Amino acid sequence: MVKLLNWINARFPLTKLWNEHLAEYYAPKNFNIWYYFGSLALFVLVSQIVTGIWLTMNYVPTEEEAFSSVEHIMRNVEWGWFIRYWHVVGASLFFVVVYLHMFRSLLYGSYKTPRELVWLIGMGIYVLLMAEAFFGYLLPWGQMSYWGAQVITSLLGAIPGIGEDLVLWIRGDYNVSGVTLNRFFSLHVIAIPLVLLGAVVLHIMALHSVGSNNPDGIEIKKHLDHSGKPLDGLPFHPYYTVKDWFGLMVFLTLFSLIVFFFPDFWGYFLEHVNFDPANHLVTPEHIAPVWYFTPFYAMLRAVPDKFLGVLVMAGAIAILFILPWLDKCLVRSVRYRSPTFKWALFAFAVSFIGLGVLGGLPADPNRTLLARIFTVNYFFFFLSMPFYTRKEKTKPIPERVTFK
Repeated sequence: MVKLLNWINARFPLTKLWNEHLAEYYAPKNFNIWYYFGSLALFVLVSQIVTGIWLTMNYVPTEEEAFSSVEHIMRNVEWGWFIRYWHVVGASLFFVVVYLHMFRSLLYGSYKTPRELVWLIGMGIYVLLMAEAFFGYLLPWGQMSYWGAQVITSLLGAIPGIGEDLVLWIRGDYNVSGVTLNRFFSLHVIAIPLVLLGAVVLHIMALHSVGSNNPDGIEIKKHLDHSGKPLDGLPFHPYYTVKDWFGLMVFLTLFSLIVFFFPDFWGYFLEHVNFDPANHLVTPEHIAPVWYFTPFYAMLRAVPDKFLGVLVMAGAIAILFILPWLDKCLVRSVRYRSPTFKWALFAFAVSFIGLGVLGGLPADPNRTLLARIFTVNYFFFFLSMPFYTRKEKTKPIPERVTFK
């Protein structure tokens, strides 16, 4: 084995990669439960790729056979129901993990210097995930899949000048059809996953280049021992790989409970309308995207003008990219920041969750008014940040990491 390892190392830096990213990569000692979600996101990504490969072996991406091929997978393919439900539940839990991972960055200032590039690549991954989920949502060719794609793609028609041509180019037809299904299948199965995997590798490399943040928001590289290793750090392997295994076992338990007992999650993960085949002559009573898109859908509906609604929806995602330059406070962690920031972050979280709930419900005047309030508060959190963070009264930051 030693000879084989030496032979590989002479031709490929296997041991070097292992040391740089696991055995000799020092992470802060005070990681807490919020730091499980990065590794869980990586696990779900791998499981989605594996189950997706198995699903494509029996799926037929044509307008005539797409829905029936999904039913064939569920009823006739051995363990097909399990693979399909694992993939469906995995898509939703992927966004649960990613949203919690992003919120942890907001809590502890992981988007601030010197980790701006880590945040930007992470936001790029988030946009790719949204695209991947949207393209995959059409593939079952159910009623909500069809009409959801019809509504979302038609939004691009509001762009002045190029809107109608852009909609035609994306659909490949004047309406969502088998042509649209085929190209969405190609993007979902091949194009987006390849780019996504590359972005994840860049995200990890950028993170390991500057080092991980921690709940105190201080740099562990400031205090080194005689050999140059951080006094407040631990080798990622075996200490955090073991810890991540424990988190993974808990996550898999919850994952399995959902898959085996309520895979549709009361209509949130898999809408009941989607168990009917797509019918372009029958419009569902209430069209809404999957729950992880509903916050932005609620923003879209809250604006009377269609084009302005699209701008607001796109702006809600775009503003996340400039977050590192909006926050002027020198302190990273929420533990040592002012009550103003804590209340603003709390209001932001409530607004985002509120928009998610409203986006999944039929619109009425009261819900529209509430969605507008939440939308204003969402943007206010970011746009007011350069002003109140400049003179923020913070608590003293500890010299060494603390354990709470």
